[in-house]
Amino acid sequence: MAKLTGDKIIVIFTVVSAALLQLIDTSIVNISLTQMMGNLGATFDEIGWIITGYAISNVIMITLSGWMSARFGRKYYFAGSIILFTIGSVLCGMSASVTELIIFRIVQGIGGGGLISTAQAILIETFPKEELGLANAIYGVGVIVGPAIGPTLGGFITDNYSWHWIFFINIPFGILATILTLAYVKEPLVKAVAAKMDWLALVLLIAAIGSLQVVLEKGQSEDWFETGYITVLAVVAVVTGILFVLRELLRKDPIINLRLFNNRPFTTGTLFNFVLGFGLYGTTLIIPIYCQTLLGFDAMQTGLILLPGSLATAFMMPIVGNLLRKKLIHPAAYAGIGMLLFFVFSFQLGHLNTQAGQHDFFWPLITRGLAMGFIFIPLTTISLADLEGAEIPQGTALSNMVRQLGGSLGIAMITTYIARDTAKHYANLVVNITATNPEAQQRITQLTHGFMSKGFDQQSAASRAYDLISKIIMGQATFLTYKDMFIYLGIFFLLLIPFLILFKTKKKTVRQEEVEWSME
Repeated sequence: MAKLTGDKIIVIFTVVSAALLQLIDTSIVNISLTQMMGNLGATFDEIGWIITGYAISNVIMITLSGWMSARFGRKYYFAGSIILFTIGSVLCGMSASVTELIIFRIVQGIGGGGLISTAQAILIETFPKEELGLANAIYGVGVIVGPAIGPTLGGFITDNYSWHWIFFINIPFGILATILTLAYVKEPLVKAVAAKMDWLALVLLIAAIGSLQVVLEKGQSEDWFETGYITVLAVVAVVTGILFVLRELLRKDPIINLRLFNNRPFTTGTLFNFVLGFGLYGTTLIIPIYCQTLLGFDAMQTGLILLPGSLATAFMMPIVGNLLRKKLIHPAAYAGIGMLLFFVFSFQLGHLNTQAGQHDFFWPLITRGLAMGFIFIPLTTISLADLEGAEIPQGTALSNMVRQLGGSLGIAMITTYIARDTAKHYANLVVNITATNPEAQQRITQLTHGFMSKGFDQQSAASRAYDLISKIIMGQATFLTYKDMFIYLGIFFLLLIPFLILFKTKKKTVRQEEVEWSME
């Protein structure tokens, strides 16, 4: 196993903590949106752009981070990204209007986008080739644990302080990470040469990713293609995306090396990482909503429910990384175990009832945490194993961008499914509330008498009774929808297992007594 010297430990701490800043920030803000709306006098639609603006700038910079590292030097680009993220955090915390907050969140996203992929690239080159699994395990702790810690931390800060402090808390960590980066992080031995900036390609990239993110973030709330600007942006995303890909493939010096997708391990692993983003970010979104909306848990309770699963992931990551180093079985086999565990997790949540308490989530979320540990490390290791030198930052950028888009698509599909399936279940349940159904009429009569005893006249009491019945039915319909969704999500992951056969096994001697798993 690689020897962890003092300098190497500091580098690991620096890059992981910087990446965690960005990853936690993607989910910590969600908990405080209601308080922001009240404090800034913003509507729900306006406050949603705080999330959307950050997501757009973040994904664009993740995609460009490989070129930026080559242009400015990985060390200085990483330090500059931390500084910009920290400055953006200060400005967000000082915002006096929703417009200011949206603008500064975009600034924060530009800085944060440079942290994820660059941190992973630094870790990969800090460890020797045979320790790639361990490097990805350390990085994976941040990727998986960060989004889960966010709601807990956000809930605590919101309940005890104010929303401004979810941004101000980044300041000391940003300053420390900047100092450590400048002091201990070194440039790679083989310095990448940045291609000349292709401004047309950059414009096409921004238009494609920006439009796609808006469509995915706002599609459901705007009734998808029934809204004009969503339709226009969808067309813009498709057209500019195609033009960008064609331009990058035709140029000898592209700003984003799409030719990496000629590498079969990278392509296959990246596609599976897309699915990982779907499962990771999708369930990270819906579990808090499920707990708070249907089961009545507050923000802190929900955050504490998620914490044990995150710790299980953190515990599992280095174990899987060490198993990969020993090369006992093909890495894809570990990913198959993880997908099977994810199915078990989904099946467990799909069979909870409305009386579920906090303890009922403990083992399912532990199972999910273990599953993510088994899935993330092998897939990332397979994807990046064959990349060398300048390909590493480009590969990590593309891989992380695809995972982010997978998460965005997963969230969009899940929220759309919840809205439509809930309406279907509601329609099926409400047909039982008829004048000829004695049980329904008995319940309405009881509720009506209850409201009359509180001083309402008969007509008002009857109206309130029907409204309450409607809310109860909507709650039952929503609960049934979540049960369906967890089961379907689990089946989806189960059906993916046979496709792991795409990772064929081949032994190749790279160094004496070294066996490297790769793709034929």
